[in-house]
Amino acid sequence: MLANTLYLTFHGIGAPIVPPAEGELRYFVTADVFRRTIAGLGELEAKTGVEAHVTFDDGNISDYEVALPTLVEHGRRGIFFVLAGRIGQQGYLSAAQIREIAAAGMTIGSHGHDHVDWRRLDAAGRRRELADARKTIEDALGAPVAYASIPFGGFDQAVLRQLKAERYDRVFTSSTGLTYRDVWFCPRRSLTETFDPATGLMPLASAEQKARGLAYRIARRLRYRW
Repeated sequence: MLANTLYLTFHGIGAPIVPPAEGELRYFVTADVFRRTIAGLGELEAKTGVEAHVTFDDGNISDYEVALPTLVEHGRRGIFFVLAGRIGQQGYLSAAQIREIAAAGMTIGSHGHDHVDWRRLDAAGRRRELADARKTIEDALGAPVAYASIPFGGFDQAVLRQLKAERYDRVFTSSTGLTYRDVWFCPRRSLTETFDPATGLMPLASAEQKARGLAYRIARRLRYRW
């Protein structure tokens, strides 16, 4: 079966409150672009047969101030991946806001602790990012965390094995393309500052993208053997 599920990823909405790291500003979209994208998902699903979902990385305060009310308005659910080391810091979600997001029917996941490349860490570093960070987020949330999002989309076989060992139910990355409902390894499409939902949304769910999603899934499973 061709790929039939689209996950969109947002990193920040509106102007960042704290200066982003080099290269990250391009992943901030305006509030207008975000709202028009969410408003257009119903039409995309109706015309393409693709199921659309929304995720958020980094735990920026815009997740609470802009994303949450917009999703609620449109009857949508989202997955919010939080950086444990930034909880409560200026420009990022507080523990109380994380709980409010979850209480509104959203899912909270882990994006690690310090937004570092998990491929470059030793055993202690990976434990901090994959296990300790998860526990910190669970303590703030008051509930289990079952999903993880890999920073920078950077993974290799060792990272995937560690995520399996930590018993994450699903793992999300920035590998592009469509995917399937409820698969363990879940590629997503990160939207950038130049994205225009009026012209850019429908092509993400085209017949070509559905076929590519199937091909990419087969290739990844053969290469990484998760």
